[in-house]
Amino acid sequence: MTDQPIGEKLPAAIEQPYQYRRRTLVEPDWTRFPGWTGATAEDWASAQWQRAHCVKNVKQLREVVGDRLHESFYEDLASDMERAATMSMLLPPQMLNTMVPDIEDTTPGSWTDAFYADPVRRYMLPVLSDRRTDWPSHPFATRDSLHEHDMWAVEGLTHRYPTKVLAELLSTCPQYCGHCTRMDLVGNSTPTVDKRKLSLKPVDRQTAILDYLDAHPGVRDVVVSGGDVANLPWKNLERFLDRLLDIETIRDIRLATKALMGLPQHWLQDEIVEGMARVAKRAAGQGVNLAIHTHINHANSVTPAVAKAAAAMLDAGVRDVRNQGVLMRGINDTQADLLDLCFAMQGEANILPYYFYMCDMIPNAEHWRTSVAQAQDLQTAIMGYLPGYATPRIICDVPMVGKRWVHQLSEYDRELGISYWTKNYRTSIEADDPDALTRRYPFYDPIDTLPKAGQGWWANMHPPARVAEDGNAAAAKSREAVARHDEAAIDTGV
Repeated sequence: MTDQPIGEKLPAAIEQPYQYRRRTLVEPDWTRFPGWTGATAEDWASAQWQRAHCVKNVKQLREVVGDRLHESFYEDLASDMERAATMSMLLPPQMLNTMVPDIEDTTPGSWTDAFYADPVRRYMLPVLSDRRTDWPSHPFATRDSLHEHDMWAVEGLTHRYPTKVLAELLSTCPQYCGHCTRMDLVGNSTPTVDKRKLSLKPVDRQTAILDYLDAHPGVRDVVVSGGDVANLPWKNLERFLDRLLDIETIRDIRLATKALMGLPQHWLQDEIVEGMARVAKRAAGQGVNLAIHTHINHANSVTPAVAKAAAAMLDAGVRDVRNQGVLMRGINDTQADLLDLCFAMQGEANILPYYFYMCDMIPNAEHWRTSVAQAQDLQTAIMGYLPGYATPRIICDVPMVGKRWVHQLSEYDRELGISYWTKNYRTSIEADDPDALTRRYPFYDPIDTLPKAGQGWWANMHPPARVAEDGNAAAAKSREAVARHDEAAIDTGV
């Protein structure tokens, strides 16, 4: 190999489908919002101030944004809350501030178009005109699309995988995402969804969860979630984690909190940082892997405050801060969107890109969902740019099956948008099912993404328009649909 001759030009950069450019994280100026012109840096850094100034309804949004949004936007938002929203509105200032971060115009109505187009707004503050009018919900969408409640071993403890459980300690979050997969339980009821309620007292629920884990040594991995653990008083969370660490068979503990991004001020409080250091020290001493899983869907959400919160948790001794995002149309469904986000997290905030889940089959979510084919294309498109350990897997969480890489399907009818999946373990509600490991389980693409023939096939089925209330009934209807599809395929040659 020879050295480059002095004075000779270096070869030009190769043109690539995606060209990496390092982008420095920026905290948008919150004083651009009329309602926050007097908020100081000290205010903004306060978790209490952030919680006290959350936007919970149209009136409060109008107080913050004012006439920068046209009245038609507020009407659109109000209509969605009344007719379609599965989650109530709850936006911390930190999260609202990442919407339209570069806008400078102050004239009446000048923010409206940018707000409609903003990717963070599209999933955190949905409006009725976002949603589809042809197929607002898939015919087989369900309130608890992953059957988590059906798999409760005790209240709040979903035992879905052989060695892993999900502990839902509470049903609230510091912020509510429009696409929440746990919309059946989490948050306040809306005009369209009467939420399920936890019945046990928190201390009794936690005791029942811990007793179950103590009695089932085959479980080694616990995701501590809700809701969001940031809404649990720290002393209560630390007490639960200490008792969890008393169980010798538990080797992995993951704390699920979108608030690391939506309310990073919470995780920067002295009480939290010092408490996390105590828990992390004990976990490390016992050889237990302690990690935080957050939920970031767009690069605009990764700000210096988020990076600071992640650094505080890592410095406290947490092994990893990882991201489990959701793949959604109009938000992060392009190669550039995903790679920009991953580089912002991995390169600037030390947050490991881990998973991107396909949006689940919940009611009124078809405008967010992507097809399996698009997810496969995106997985291919992001390969080779990021370090291997920081290249996220795009996941289809198949009802009754669990997490599967999008290329793991066994069969895929792209015309009808039905993919078929198999599995290698029984869920907790299939203990006596002899066919659980040989059955093919279906998953459905959004109908509007199908070719005309496929859309026509679904329209001719005339499936029930209303969302199925019972998860088992929905699963039965799903199997019936597959059977009809198989019969139709034989009859028509599809």
